Amino acid sequence: MDVPACAVGRLEEGGPWIGFAPTLDDGYALTVGMAGGTRQAPAAPEDLVALAILYFEDAVIGPPEELAATLGDIGSVVRHAAERVHEPDTRRRYDEAVDAIDDGLAADVVLSRLERALGDGVVAATHLGRRVAALVAA
Repeated sequence: MDVPACAVGRLEEGGPWIGFAPTLDDGYALTVGMAGGTRQAPAAPEDLVALAILYFEDAVIGPPEELAATLGDIGSVVRHAAERVHEPDTRRRYDEAVDAIDDGLAADVVLSRLERALGDGVVAATHLGRRVAALVAA
């Protein structure tokens, strides 16, 4: 049974789209779509938060419309990520990001909380760019 992926966007014009898909083990796969099909790898909590950041950023090139993730999809993956983080301070930051999404706070507030959850000095696009490159090369 294939569950369709949700696309968040493209990191560069003409590049593959990036997103996520639920897996049968109650997780998510980081998913990259290109002309030859899709490639997937298990998604870590930081991958899911980085995807959520891209969803809220205006700088990202839009995903294929038929696969576009919704706000509800993003809320679900961030909540899933938060449930898998056990370090107390990190878990608190993830929970704050979940609350911001659930409460419908302004995009800049949600982005700020997601970026705090991802961690100081981590840039979502750079993190995902490395993951995409590895998947494309595989």
